Amino acid sequence: MADNVTMRARDTISGSTGCAYVTIDGERRKLLELINIEANVKKTKVKVPIMGRTGKGNKATGWEGTGKAKIHYVTSVFRKLLLKYMQTGEDTYFDIQIENEDKTSGTGRQTIVLIDCNIDEGMLAKLDADAEYLDEEVSFTFEDAKMPEEFERLLGME
Repeated sequence: MADNVTMRARDTISGSTGCAYVTIDGERRKLLELINIEANVKKTKVKVPIMGRTGKGNKATGWEGTGKAKIHYVTSVFRKLLLKYMQTGEDTYFDIQIENEDKTSGTGRQTIVLIDCNIDEGMLAKLDADAEYLDEEVSFTFEDAKMPEEFERLLGME
């Protein structure tokens, strides 16, 4: 009987029910302007020659964390960080906390904290007469991450 268990539709996570926070210079604020955000880890690898094999193996030697966020054009927070760097050469690192939680799902909540984020690029100014609303993208890197809360196992995942 356990082999026939499938995931329940209600256990999927709604993309709009999460939230995110940013901590810059010790000040934590909710990212109300967030439309979407994603963070990715790419492992760096080297090819390893192995005697007796015609192909090479792959060995992980490190990783790089990158991310991007799309936000409503209603905050100056990230523009201020870019201007600070442009005018003084002083760069700012910050943390982003991303929470996924859909009260309908049996998975509970997952929280990921991206540590020492740093902006790669962002928009300084924007006008668009054809736009229904203004948005912008911010790309960033991060140096570390942690997961203080993880999703619960669903029925059948045992």
